[in-house]
Amino acid sequence: MSTTTVEIGVQGMTCGHCVRSVDEELRALPGVTDVQVELVSGATSQVRITSTEPLAADDISAAVTEAGYAVAPPRSLL
Repeated sequence: MSTTTVEIGVQGMTCGHCVRSVDEELRALPGVTDVQVELVSGATSQVRITSTEPLAADDISAAVTEAGYAVAPPRSLL
């Protein structure tokens, strides 16, 4: 079985409760097998989502929003 890994930035998380909320919402998405959060209080936290199915960006964003946080815009390389 192949897996897909997506990395996103999430803004607004400050504590373990924040991490649990985002983790629970993302794990509820179909196919998600693992969620790893690198909490950076006061800045953009990095979240790695592993799934057995492709994940739509809108679905990921909706899950993060449901948890009460925002997906950070992608970084520009310019």
